[in-house]
Amino acid sequence: MGVCTEKCDKWGQGSRIGAAIVIGVVVGCVFAFFYPYGFFYPDPPAQTDHPFFKYNVLAKSWSYESTEWMNVLRSYIRRLSERNAELQKQVKELNEKLQIAEQEKGRAQELLVSLGEREKAAPFGKVKSTRTNPLVLPDKSVNPRLTKILAEVAVGNEVIVVLANSNVKSMLEIWMASVKRVGIPNYLVVALDDDIVNFCKENGVHVYKRDPDETVDFIGKTGSNQAVSGLKFQILTEFLQLGYSVLLSDIDIVYLQNPFDHLYRDSDMEVMSDGHNNMTAYGYNDVSDEPDMGWGRYAHTMRIWAYNSGFFYIRPTVPAIELLDRVAERLTREPNSWDQAVFNEELAFPSYPGYIGLYVSRRVMDFYLFMNSKVLFKIVRKDSSLKKLKPVVVHINYHPDKLYRMKAVVEYYVNGKQNALDTFPDGSDW
Repeated sequence: MGVCTEKCDKWGQGSRIGAAIVIGVVVGCVFAFFYPYGFFYPDPPAQTDHPFFKYNVLAKSWSYESTEWMNVLRSYIRRLSERNAELQKQVKELNEKLQIAEQEKGRAQELLVSLGEREKAAPFGKVKSTRTNPLVLPDKSVNPRLTKILAEVAVGNEVIVVLANSNVKSMLEIWMASVKRVGIPNYLVVALDDDIVNFCKENGVHVYKRDPDETVDFIGKTGSNQAVSGLKFQILTEFLQLGYSVLLSDIDIVYLQNPFDHLYRDSDMEVMSDGHNNMTAYGYNDVSDEPDMGWGRYAHTMRIWAYNSGFFYIRPTVPAIELLDRVAERLTREPNSWDQAVFNEELAFPSYPGYIGLYVSRRVMDFYLFMNSKVLFKIVRKDSSLKKLKPVVVHINYHPDKLYRMKAVVEYYVNGKQNALDTFPDGSDW
């Protein structure tokens, strides 16, 4: 009996230990199932950077009621709002620092000028400022191959540059013939495909084709006139870095005189105008009327028609190179933008908070000498006095039937056919 009692006590003790182990395992499994990341861990560890991932884990692992899940979302949105407010504060601080930096730069420039050689101002009414910025120091390492070509082509470090692909081959032929007829020696065709290279070589014309560039080559070979026009700002930069002044020419231009004989060279740029009279070409005071303003209803504004981005003379100065850089960068970033609009915006917009404007000095060309096709077909051909003028160039920029109007300009001004311009409408025949 004593032995049995002893065995029963041992058996009861062992069964209690076993039961405790079983209960512990069950409880552990339950906790492991409902609290996979630990009982005291507030949130599951993030397995991804996506902000909603940990809440997806919670939704699957924990049996949240809809109200609890909404509380989690509200908490997350609140944290996002706080983060957004913090970022806005940082942006404001950065803008303030940028403004301070701009002011410091301006003061540094003033100091630099003051440390240089200074001169007294001329008497009242006789003061004349310098309109041109200093020329850059040429850097031949930018493009040794182009350096060699320009050394042979340029005259007085000046050259006419035109871009062309096979799509405008017929117009290029008229363009080259007019340049040769006038006797201009310093011009260079920038070929955008091999067909134009061969065409120029066959006609004894100086030609340059850039080193392979995937983006430039694609646009150059397949692009429209507008797309090709946008390339010039990127390509011209190298010419200026090499120390050459460039007279940039579109392909739809007929030369009737040597343009280098009619440049002033007193500004960083001389630009053809899209205007058709003194007001539109050179600027005017345009008054805006707001009757609800009462006494202050009339607001005076200054207006000028666009500078033509297809014909301009540009000197190798830092502001001029920065202009080309800015326009090229914007056209890359904004592929649907019109290159002439971007060109004019960069020339016209002043500095203001958060933006530093360009300081390119510019001159507008005489719109009767450097004539756009609106001036010719809408005004000049109908005026007996103006018809006697011989322009330096005629740019067929306002009309889509470019080739036929270019031929008509040659017939009228070169071959003396008095009615060569008569059959064309004033505007587009679309």
